Amino acid sequence: MKKRVFVSFDFDNDRRLKDFIIGQSELPDSPFEIIDHSLKEAAPERDWEAKANTAIKRSDIVIVMVGPKTHIAHGVLKEVQMARNANKHIVQIIGYKDRDYTPVPSAGRLYRWNWENLKRLLS
Repeated sequence: MKKRVFVSFDFDNDRRLKDFIIGQSELPDSPFEIIDHSLKEAAPERDWEAKANTAIKRSDIVIVMVGPKTHIAHGVLKEVQMARNANKHIVQIIGYKDRDYTPVPSAGRLYRWNWENLKRLLS
């Protein structure tokens, strides 16, 4: 059975990271599936927090895709707090190997993004 993953990312700056990890989840040997992935639009719908909270509670793990400004992204910080409140395992994946980044506070250990790490974390 595949692990159910909620992906949190900085909507304004890192949408392509979300697309890349969704693509990896669709590989034949992927040990995980994406159940939801953070904000879908720039202006969140009125019940965004309730929907995100429900999706996080349904997940086995929360992955925070870390870019240069993720540590100050309002939606990411809220999702991390929701995950902590739900006692979900949270990990951070470095989204870009050639850019600066700051880990998100209280969002778990930081890992390099490679297929072997993902498979190990999500198997």
